[in-house]
Amino acid sequence: MRRRIFSAAATTVVLGLLIPLAGCGSSGGSAGDGGALRLVAAEYGDNPATSSKAFWDKVTADFTAANPGIKVQVQLLPWADIDREVSRMVKAGNAPDMALMGGYSDFAAQGKLYSAPELLSVTAEANFLQPLSDAGSVRNTLYGLPFVASSRLLFYNEKLLTDAGVIPKDSKNGWQPKTWMDLKAAATALKAKGVKTPLAMPLGPEEAHAEAMIWELSNGGGYADSSGNYSLASDQNIATFKWIKQHLVEPGLLGPTPPSQLNRADAFAAFTRGEVGMLNGYPQLAHEARAKGITVGAVAMPVSDMLGSGEVPPNVGVADWMMAFKQNGHRDEIGKFLEFVYRDKNLADFAGRYHLLPSTVSASRTLAGSSGMDKNDQQFLNALRGAQLYPVNDPSWVVISDTIKRNIGRAVDPSGDPKAVLEEIATKANDARKGR
Repeated sequence: MRRRIFSAAATTVVLGLLIPLAGCGSSGGSAGDGGALRLVAAEYGDNPATSSKAFWDKVTADFTAANPGIKVQVQLLPWADIDREVSRMVKAGNAPDMALMGGYSDFAAQGKLYSAPELLSVTAEANFLQPLSDAGSVRNTLYGLPFVASSRLLFYNEKLLTDAGVIPKDSKNGWQPKTWMDLKAAATALKAKGVKTPLAMPLGPEEAHAEAMIWELSNGGGYADSSGNYSLASDQNIATFKWIKQHLVEPGLLGPTPPSQLNRADAFAAFTRGEVGMLNGYPQLAHEARAKGITVGAVAMPVSDMLGSGEVPPNVGVADWMMAFKQNGHRDEIGKFLEFVYRDKNLADFAGRYHLLPSTVSASRTLAGSSGMDKNDQQFLNALRGAQLYPVNDPSWVVISDTIKRNIGRAVDPSGDPKAVLEEIATKANDARKGR
């Protein structure tokens, strides 16, 4: 899901952690006949100490001990490479048995994946959190098995807001903004106090589609309408970016780096240095900031002043997906392994390591009842239950999300025209969906 705040240097570290793959099994073979199940998974850690390798080593060893005829070999790839590499493997006829990555629907559309009913028990399939299950389904059939997830909340630096007079010094309730104008007022006060970046808005190509969706939803817009059709240039979305440009960009409330050039990793790093007053973030950023002495508050994204009274837009949710490929014919073995991986203890362990959220109802309860989830993580879990995810079940989303990431920031450039930029993106999206 590319939500990590790790630096580019992490890629170099991760490459030293790759576990060699066994040769591809025959299409009708068994993983117990001398071969092994192959899992290609994204690396969630940023150094050897935090690498996902420790988790997968233990889980695969425990699974093989319980199922002596089935071995599982895992290859870890950086987030920057995994989508491309798995696609290359599939095109070359060397698909892994399983992959854990940020998207699945293009493989589902090609008929290359097992569905959840072919792999999991009815109980296991019904255990996924509903918003995640919906996003993992194509024509009401689950193909993308959600693994871990996160939601987004608005973070603020309590000290900076207190020093700027936004939060009263004797307040015990923190800051409770309700509307975008509350955000503007706080950003104005922070700027007057000399804060380098009152409100960070990363609309650079790294993850602009997440930041844009947060703002669009908070004005009653979003990427798709209730029928599932793309609505990228809707009146609400155009109004959103016009407001941002007029009320935040032109008064200089978004810091020295233009939103179209600001990437998420840089914005997050600046927040942990105490240079940013407010920005949208996910659980791990809160833990990173607190570890560096930043007192962090988190609230739901305030809504547009243009919304009707009482309207409560959904939060943004993001998930990573486990998928199982048909090519090697290891359905029974894959099903056994996935049932094992999705046990509450294993899933809660993985989520807790990275301050992410488990994808199942029971594992969420397990993590909440352990030391792995504090009250702040619980706040994100509550937000996830009613969240809206990207339209990842549309096979064209991979292309469309890339188009959004590379172009949406131009909508708020000083010379940018929000309407023209969004209509350009919408045209490219429609072409991608038609397969042009």
